[in-house]
Amino acid sequence: MWRLLFLSSTSLLVALVACSDDGGGSCGPKGANEFGLVATNGSDVALTYGGLQSGQNNDCSDPATPDIISLTVTGAQSGGSGLITFCIPHPDKLAKMPGQLGTDVQVIDLKGDQNGCMFKINTGTVPLGTVTSDGLCDNGSNKAGYALAFDGHVVLTRTCNGNSDSVPVSLSGTVAVALQQ
Repeated sequence: MWRLLFLSSTSLLVALVACSDDGGGSCGPKGANEFGLVATNGSDVALTYGGLQSGQNNDCSDPATPDIISLTVTGAQSGGSGLITFCIPHPDKLAKMPGQLGTDVQVIDLKGDQNGCMFKINTGTVPLGTVTSDGLCDNGSNKAGYALAFDGHVVLTRTCNGNSDSVPVSLSGTVAVALQQ
């Protein structure tokens, strides 16, 4: 009887492990919102981004580690025509420790619109802050996806009625990232 119970328990454990694509549930966005990344100055600018998709496009690879394939992450503005693009040269490192916004997670493009004004990343200033991942497995190739949490600052160029100025904003929030289809 005990042997039969042991074999049944072992079979159940093997079945559960075999059916898990993500190492037992450690991969995936873990409830992160689809639209949860916000660029705001706390008063008159609030741009929300999401619908992020990640692909192993190798757009910002590190020549020192050619075996690591970089990730390109793209998304869209909620309620606007903007877009956002990041490149992650070392998803292997970001999976284990926080990365620096601007280097470990490069801001390639950030555009948005609000109240008749257009916004875009000011490429003359370096983004600052940190980015952490949760559930990032297999260097970003796991079909479960993952989540990114931002705690940083960028400077946007705002253009309204032909006039432009610089607007420092915080870039914060946790957002789900799906695997690019």
